[in-house]
Formats: sequence, structure tokens, C-alpha cells
Amino acid sequence: MADHDVDQALLDERAHLDLARRCLLQMQEAAEHITDYGVDELASYALGRMRAERLAALRADPDAPPFFGRTDRDHDDHRPGAEILHIGRRHVRDLAGDPVVIDWRAPLARPFYRASPADRQGVQLRRRFGFHAGLLTSFEDEHLDRGEALGLNSELLREEIERPRVGPMRDIVATIQPDQDELVRADLATSLCIQGAPGTGKTAVGLHRAAFLLYTFAERLRRTGVLVVGPNKAFLHYIAQVLPSLGEIGIEQATVDDLVGAVGPARDSAELATLKGDARLAEVLRRGVLSHIRKPTDDVVAIVGTRRYRIGAHHLRRYVDDARRALAATAAGATAGASGGLLWSQARERLRMQLAEDVRRQREDVGGAPSDAETAKVARSAAVREFVDTVWPALTAPALLSRLFAEPEFLARCSAGLLTDDEHAALFRKPARTLRSTQWTPADAALLDELAGLIDGTSAFLHVVVDEAQDLSEMQCRAIARRCPLGSVTVLGDLAQATTPWAPGDWAVTLHHLGHPGAEVRPLTAGYRVPGEVLEVANRLLPHIAAGVPAATSVRAGEGALRFAPAAALAQEVQRTLQAEGSVGVIVPDALVESVHQQLADAGITAEELDLDADPRVTLVPASEAKGLEFDSVVLVEPAGIVAGEPTRTSGLRRLYVVLTRAVSRLTVLHDEPLPDELAV
Repeated sequence: MADHDVDQALLDERAHLDLARRCLLQMQEAAEHITDYGVDELASYALGRMRAERLAALRADPDAPPFFGRTDRDHDDHRPGAEILHIGRRHVRDLAGDPVVIDWRAPLARPFYRASPADRQGVQLRRRFGFHAGLLTSFEDEHLDRGEALGLNSELLREEIERPRVGPMRDIVATIQPDQDELVRADLATSLCIQGAPGTGKTAVGLHRAAFLLYTFAERLRRTGVLVVGPNKAFLHYIAQVLPSLGEIGIEQATVDDLVGAVGPARDSAELATLKGDARLAEVLRRGVLSHIRKPTDDVVAIVGTRRYRIGAHHLRRYVDDARRALAATAAGATAGASGGLLWSQARERLRMQLAEDVRRQREDVGGAPSDAETAKVARSAAVREFVDTVWPALTAPALLSRLFAEPEFLARCSAGLLTDDEHAALFRKPARTLRSTQWTPADAALLDELAGLIDGTSAFLHVVVDEAQDLSEMQCRAIARRCPLGSVTVLGDLAQATTPWAPGDWAVTLHHLGHPGAEVRPLTAGYRVPGEVLEVANRLLPHIAAGVPAATSVRAGEGALRFAPAAALAQEVQRTLQAEGSVGVIVPDALVESVHQQLADAGITAEELDLDADPRVTLVPASEAKGLEFDSVVLVEPAGIVAGEPTRTSGLRRLYVVLTRAVSRLTVLHDEPLPDELAV
């Protein structure tokens, strides 16, 4: 294209950008003036909520340009020229209702990501745009009809991938690659497990899939919701702006600890936490619940007015047996309460109503016409309540788990054939003076949630995205599965980054306990974030930590991205790193956080610890909290100390693999201790 044509094209695209911005502003103004005609309070509430959500979606990420790409599609009999579509983060229309920008999730936008010279999908030309400070400054064209395709050689694509990362995670909607797009656009009924090496964009793929599903299946998912589960609060803060930037708000985000309930500071040993995370405990808990059912032996007499109505013991046994079978079927499933079965608390209510209905039938048989209110009163009567409390007593998860831990004989009955004597002894714990004062651990919380799922049930979602899933225990997987009994999941993780002692180390095991054993495992190995020079060193650990996991390759060579220096040069190296643009993470063994913080302070360097409400230039990160985070520059202190800080050599090497791969542009390794032998060539 001649220079004059390029200049004119830039002017035309800038004019379209201005038009899109004006139209977006008009859409915001229209949303603000949605009129409430006061039909009723419920309608007013729904309208107000819709208006607030619409405005929030339209105003999300105001600094992002309305579009980032364009496709020129083949003309047909109804169009004299090529159809031009600008692709952006959300749909933008003009006052006449005509599209100005196509939402990236729309079917019409798919060819922007998937088309190639071999399969043009009707695209003649694909154009990517470059922006600076909100101004459209450049563009790149691929004439697919002429066999042109830049792929990863696109300068604009590389610039976007390598753009400095200060603050929360950004969306990747402008740089999604064909292999990623295939996963993002998977159908709602499809459950996926994405095994992604560091920097392959697995987290971004999972979040963009959530956004795609919310757009494509809006009515179904807005009723039942989407849940995103992350490993820790810092990670959730890091990803918090991705979905709003794509126009999606109101998605619930939580850690596993958030789901199963807050606990105190108490912690189990690694061995005990691993035992409590074992799925065998689910069967122990199931037996513990079922053990409270009693077989009726006597009739129940209900008094209504001056009349006495007898419910025979043989009827009562049938009612209880039916409830037992329904509860047992529920509890024996992969997820408690997942298949529309009966919960313990529901069974209590059903038994009360069955007895009351028995009395209703008896009254009708003698010519009576009992009302629903009278029948409900019978269900609340003392005789009925006493019977139900005897054969099907009220249970609470804390009381039952406390009893299992405190009564060896009860635990032995419930775990016969499942646990060894040593495991019984490990689980024993003297009861606290009061149930309220019991110090529960995170591993206990998953057990309490299992019981709560059997007794009262839990909230459910139609789709759940689970990140860093390789670190979940079997019981934690079950807790997530209970939140998605009938829907689909997107499971994200990397077996090589499994750092918990209870990690199964096998996707088949994790998927089974998540309730989706048939989910397809799809690998992502093309790294867009970590420089090749850094990734080459990190990959040396793979044979020692996850021999079956394919090594990642980087699309960027990253020459000069890796350097080594003595630990004594900490302050100088951090100062040197600060000369480059972008965020800096100083990752250290947990035991060295305080001393490194003081060294930096003495050198006049302000290094903030992980803070959910701030995005400092320099962040001091304990190695145990680095998972899922990324920084433009990383200064890694004493790799051997990070390895030694974990319970086993393997878990230590996995932790090292994680921290080695947090750098987007450059990594400086500081050490006085010898590097782990596994890093040697």
C-alpha cells in the first residue's frame, strides 16, 4: 500500500473510531434514561438492576478503544462490495440500530481469530490496529485472499503481548490465537480441562470462555450464574478486571476457602491435611450421617381437635426406608445433593408432611374435609415433631464432625474397611470446651462443607471456571462439584506447578472428583508470556517434577532476558531492574521476606507486600504466594532456599518452577547458595 493510501486509511479508521466512541456514549445516555413506569415494586427493582448492569457494562474499561481489529468479507449478490466489520470488546450500534462495532464473541467475529489463507472463512483482509494513549496510530493488513498471513510475526501482536504489565491482569481479546479461540468458543455443554504450561494464557482462556458463554447463552447463565474459583485472594484481585473489561459483570469469584467457609488460624500438618483431603473421608461422613437414622418401632398418635389418629409403625417404617434410600442414593453420588436427590433436612420435612398426609387421608375416609392449613398444623404437632426428631434427628455439620474426631468408636464404625488404625489415631482430637470454640483448619472446612452438602445443600451454578486446579485435594474438588451438579466446567492448571502435598498429580483423578470424568484434556504449549531464554531454564525441572507434561515453547526468544548475580547485589539489581518499564516482583523464600524487605528499605527502595487494594511498582512476594501472578521483571532470591522451604524435594522444585516462570520480560536470579542440581544443563 502506498504511503498516501496508508495515510488515507489511517484517517478513515480514525473517523470510524470517533464514530464508535460517539455511538458508545449515546448508548450510555440511552441506558441512563430508561424509564420506570412504576408497574410494581418487583418490576421496578428488576428494571433498576438491569439499568445498573447495562451502564456498568458500557462504562467498563473506558480507556480501551472501541475496536481492535477488522475483517473485510467477500461480497455476495446482495452487496456490491466487501462487507467491512470492525471487531471490539462489545457491540456498538448507531442511532438507527446499525452495527458500528461487532462484539468479539459474535459468530461474525470468529473469522477474525480463525481465518487463514488455507481456510479464509469468507475473509479477504484481516486488519489489526495499534493504539497509543487512545489514539489509533498504525495498522497491519493480512490479505488472506492473496495468501498473506503474519501470524505470530505480527509486530502489533507482539507489541500487545509484550506491553508492560503494571496493575491487574488485562484481557487478551485482541491477541487470542486460533488454538486458544477454539477453547474459548467451546459449547456450554462441553467440559474442558486445559493443561497449560506457564505463559500459554490458560487463565485468560478460561476467563474469556466465561465471557463468551455469558454472551452466547445469556438467559440460561444469568439465571444460574457463573462461578470463577481461584487459588487465593491476590490471584482473584489480579484477574478481577478481565471480565468487566469485556462487558461482563456480576460473575461470582471466590477461593476454595471462600466456598467452604472461613476458618481460624489453626493449620494441620501436611500429612494430616493430606489425609483429610482424601475422598475416602466422604464415605466416612456419609456413613456418619446415615448412622443417625432410627427404625420406627411404635405407632404415632396425632390428636386433631377431640379425635385421635393412629399412624401404624409399618407405615412409619416405609416412610423412613423410602427417605433412607433416597438419601443414600444422593450421598453415594460423586457430589452430595447433585442429582436432585434428597437432603437430610429435606427428608425431615418430608417425613413430617407424610405423617400429616396420612392423618389427612384418615380424616377424609370418615367424611372429613381437612384444609391445607389444618394438615400443616398436624405436621407441626408435638407428636409428629417428636417422632421425626427420634428417627431422623436434626444434624449440624460442626457437631457431627466434632463427634467423629472426638469419639474413636464412632469413627471406627463409620470408617470400617476404609481407614487404618494409624489414620484413626491421626484424626483423633479432644473436643473443645464448646462447639463454638473449636479451632477448625482449612482441611476441616472441606469436610464440613461435605456434611453441609448432605444436610442442607449448597448453591449451584451452571458453569464453573476452576483455576490452578492441580493443587486441589479430592475433598476440595468435591466441594466445587457440589456447586456445579448439572452444568459444565472449565478446569485450568499445570501439573508441573502442583505444590500442595495433597495434589493428586493426575487430571483423571481431579476430573473424577470434580464430577466431570469425561472432560476433554487439552494442552496449551505455545508460551506467549515467558521469554524463551527463561523458559528453557525452567523446563530443565520438568523431568523431575512432571515427566509426562509436555514442555512449553516460547514465541519470543528473549535474548538477554536472564541473568545471574550474587545475593549481596540485591539492592543494585532491583535498582537496575527499575530502569526498565513495567512492574517488578521480588520473589523470595518465605523465611526471608522480612530480611529482604529491610535490605530494600535500607537502600531506599520502597517494596510493598502483596496488597489487594494497590498495584505498587515493586512488590515483595513470598514464594508460596507467587502462583498465578506475573510481573514484567522478576528478581528471584535464593532458589535453593525456595526448594528447601517445602515439605519434599519434589514440591520444592515445583515451587521453584512456578517462581521461575513469573517474568514477562526479564528474570534476575540472585544466589549465594549453589543452585539446585536439577537446573544444570
